[in-house]
Amino acid sequence: EVQLVESGGGLVQPGGSLRLSCTASGFQFSLYDMSWVRQAPGKGLEWISTINWRGAPTYDADSVNGRFTISRDNAKNTLYLQMRSLKTEDTAMYYCAKDWGSSRFQRGQGTQVTVSS
Repeated sequence: EVQLVESGGGLVQPGGSLRLSCTASGFQFSLYDMSWVRQAPGKGLEWISTINWRGAPTYDADSVNGRFTISRDNAKNTLYLQMRSLKTEDTAMYYCAKDWGSSRFQRGQGTQVTVSS
């Protein structure tokens, strides 16, 4: 059974930073491209970033390009999202995702990020 467990969310002031983690199990993590997606209140899922199974290349949405960095540690089956220069509009539930854009799409339970002064 695929399991994706996100952590690291919280309340942060505008301009602050957070690092999200996602621990994966139940599949061969090192062979899959992985993504982060988010969902703001009252909105649909928004793709943020994808990382190749090897760790490069990476792809970022325009909304986070230059502020967020996706990375992975295949030895630890862990996906990361380093978020900097956070804005109030980054407030959302953040999900680690496998097979984004596919009918096989799966995500974790999410971790809440709230950006507020």
